Amino acid sequence: MAKRDYYEVLGIPKNADEGEIKKAFRNLARQYHPDVNKTDGAVEKFKEINEAYQILSDQQKRQAYDQFGHAGIDPSGFNYQDMGGFGGFGDIFGDILSDFFGGSNSQRRGPRRGNDLRYDLDITFEEAVFGCDKNITIQKSTSCTSCSGSGAEPGSSRKQCPVCKGRGTISLAQGFFSIQKTCHQCQGEGEIIDKPCNTCKGTGRNKHTQKLDVKIPPGVETGSKLKLSGEGEPGEKGGPSGSLYIFISVGKHDFFERIGDDIICEKNITFPLAALGGEIEVPTLKGVVKIKIPEGTQTGKVFRLRGYGVKSLRGGQGDQLVKIFVRTPTEISSKQRELLLQLAEEEPESKATGIGSGKSFFDKVKQALGG
Repeated sequence: MAKRDYYEVLGIPKNADEGEIKKAFRNLARQYHPDVNKTDGAVEKFKEINEAYQILSDQQKRQAYDQFGHAGIDPSGFNYQDMGGFGGFGDIFGDILSDFFGGSNSQRRGPRRGNDLRYDLDITFEEAVFGCDKNITIQKSTSCTSCSGSGAEPGSSRKQCPVCKGRGTISLAQGFFSIQKTCHQCQGEGEIIDKPCNTCKGTGRNKHTQKLDVKIPPGVETGSKLKLSGEGEPGEKGGPSGSLYIFISVGKHDFFERIGDDIICEKNITFPLAALGGEIEVPTLKGVVKIKIPEGTQTGKVFRLRGYGVKSLRGGQGDQLVKIFVRTPTEISSKQRELLLQLAEEEPESKATGIGSGKSFFDKVKQALGG
């Protein structure tokens, strides 16, 4: 019986790339695996799929097949029963077999790194700008003092797992395949505990409270993350400890706002000061400073105080930006009203005539002010 075209077997076009070939094979292998598909012809179909994939996944074999067809492929080059690593695609079969049999075949008997821990820390606006030292309390695991970390009740000990004989894995034969899987009895440890420790319940660990001094560098902001290596959970079987990650949350300030490494604030000044110019005092995180207000300053004018911002974590120093607002009084005295009217007379617009009213600008100001 003539062999079918390999591209037809996998259901892919002749210009399919490596990813498309692998995806097609994976789907078909799951569908026709003999341990899943019990219908007649499934075994032969599965062999055909494997053969097609082995040829098309190999660049040289695929090139020969594309040029000469089946005649260009050495029949002795494919042996379904001698696939050891499955012809270079053992990683795919590993995924497929994991689906069939469940779990992982990785062993857990070697040293393992401890778990990482997280701590959420709230600090003030000033603490974030200048940095600070904080004392925090965390809970972490330590070796159980009752059983010295063995997990076995004092006077007893761990013993070899009777299922895997201490290997941590068991072999499973499924149809054409023989694979290794983590032992379900000891979970890959190779040992079991007959009498678990009453103190730690067989875990070999207990929780305890630990205090740590943490240095917060200047310039942190909400979302900043500090890493303390080795301050997480201890490792197992001689493995290294995990890390402690401190997540920073910065509180709001009543007067200042932070944008990047700059500090923003607003300052109200009177109309005479804005018109005539002068000097004002501005609060900063480093104390009060004086700045000069030039004549004719308008609302929205921004003054920059160099170096009065936040020290950057990346180096450098931000500035403080002072935004000016000219304050309009809501209540005025008779003397103030008189002065404002005199000022209005001197304005160029005061001599202009209101459109259609016949009133000067001065008259309109008097009317608006109740004069």
